Amino acid sequence: MTDPGQLRLLALIERHGSLTAAAHALGLTPAAVTQQVARAERDWKAPLVLRGPRGATLTAAGTLLAGHGRVIDQQSDEAATRLAALLGHLSLRLRVGAFQAAALHLLPPALTALRHRYPDADVSVEDVLSERGIEQITEDRLDLAVIASWGAPPAPPLHVAVHPLLLDPMVVVLPDDHPLAAEWTRDAPLRLEELRDESWVTILAGHAAREQFDRAADAAGFTPKIRFQTASYDVAQALVGTGIGVALVSRLALTGVPGTTHRELAHPRLHRRLHAVTPADPSLTPLVDVFLTLLIDVAEDITATWTVPR
Repeated sequence: MTDPGQLRLLALIERHGSLTAAAHALGLTPAAVTQQVARAERDWKAPLVLRGPRGATLTAAGTLLAGHGRVIDQQSDEAATRLAALLGHLSLRLRVGAFQAAALHLLPPALTALRHRYPDADVSVEDVLSERGIEQITEDRLDLAVIASWGAPPAPPLHVAVHPLLLDPMVVVLPDDHPLAAEWTRDAPLRLEELRDESWVTILAGHAAREQFDRAADAAGFTPKIRFQTASYDVAQALVGTGIGVALVSRLALTGVPGTTHRELAHPRLHRRLHAVTPADPSLTPLVDVFLTLLIDVAEDITATWTVPR
């Protein structure tokens, strides 16, 4: 089998005109290079190097092989240059995906802090459904995804890591003229069974949030009267503002729509969990760990402002 090292050695001898200079370029002793030349001549079954008092020259066979050695050198140099460029790009790249509430409330402070630290960072952000976050990481479409889960934490493949960010409680959004929105009641958490006779604006059937609500209502002993279904907490809050009904909305997704207020929910204490999903080994994209730390800090700041039900 052809030894590329022998071809490179011949190219160096041709370039420098001596075994000693070629040895220096390779970081070897002249004796070691002499042995390699002898081995190459045995392997190729032809004389390759002519030694003389003024250095070394190549035979016709040696010159032919040295041409291929130059190609190997050129390809090696190009590979090193392109790899350095790739690693340099990856060191500044960050592709982030998040669902809407996380994109609105978690990402902006973290992105601002990242920009201050790394003004040359190549950052992109896209909307990603929670159920597709792990898939986007697995397929190398994103470097970090923020997802939500309503039950057990997701179980990712071995090469994907899931990092907890925060527990996002569900709250009851009410029209601000609702009897349960009176000032003297607002600090006390509501029990779900107190809302058995209400009309509801809910998340669409089939979504994990809707399944959680349906299970909780069943456990509370009632079947909710559903007036409207939507995939958006923003739409749900807007409809509550019209007086059409009440809704369960994640605390992070609260927008303070005019005509609405909210109360914390007591038993059962419904919530969703937010996670950051990353490659298990993000060493080629170091901004992933930096941004993850910033997200955790932002999550702690947000939850510190939330009222804990008594």
